[in-house]
Amino acid sequence: MRLARAALYAVVPAECLLAVLLVWGVRPPVALLAGAEGAAALVFTLEAVVAGRLFLAARREGSGRRAALSATADALMPPVVRRLVEFEVRGVAALVVFVVRRGRPRVPPGAVAVPYAGEQAATLLVLVFAMAVETVVVHLLLVSLGVPAAIHLPVLLLDVYGVLFVLALAASSALRPHLVREDEVRVRYGEYLDVRIPRELIASVVVARSYDEKGMAMVVDGRLRVAVSSQTNVAVELTAPVTVVRPLGGRAEVTSVRFFAADPAAVVRALRPAPAP
Repeated sequence: MRLARAALYAVVPAECLLAVLLVWGVRPPVALLAGAEGAAALVFTLEAVVAGRLFLAARREGSGRRAALSATADALMPPVVRRLVEFEVRGVAALVVFVVRRGRPRVPPGAVAVPYAGEQAATLLVLVFAMAVETVVVHLLLVSLGVPAAIHLPVLLLDVYGVLFVLALAASSALRPHLVREDEVRVRYGEYLDVRIPRELIASVVVARSYDEKGMAMVVDGRLRVAVSSQTNVAVELTAPVTVVRPLGGRAEVTSVRFFAADPAAVVRALRPAPAP
């Protein structure tokens, strides 16, 4: 198992780098190319054998196909790495959906969308522009200095990936607003966080502005803060704890949730119980 994990982590980045070089017209020596592809073939064969054995073992223990596949993936890939890969895939998918839907959020029937992405849009736009300029300048500088393609092309790839990451974050935040439903409130942040709060557990909800929040999703002393541009403006107190799954998979119990909403007063009105007739 350790050998399969180590080989996977070594070969996949190497194959990606080789693909980039080939796409950009860099032709490695034939012997090196043949050796790399032979090693990759052996590694993927090893992965297939190990994955097959894990899958069959899980099936023999009574797991369904989906559960067995999930258990196999968890065994070959640590949960943190798997979550990071899933975030990247879902982020790119959100960017495509954002373009197709022209930025319209996905809102389930009967739910009220509570947007938050507008507060960070200007910051992300400036960041994307700065990163794009930096990508072009660094690439031209490395080319002009005669830096080998084996160095400047991976640097270019990382810079382009950084721009793509920021765009994906903006797209997923716009497509996944907070949701207020009849039975629950969902506090979200892009593809990274989704906290479900049953409405019967809400003891109080008020507008409470804070401008110096640390991090995007922080849990301290049973209090969750989901900030946008270091801001929160809605505070929800609970009568019983709810479970929060953090972006990297850690779990925590919280009895207080603070988050940012474009219209906090509307959120408070929607969450407060209707007056008795």
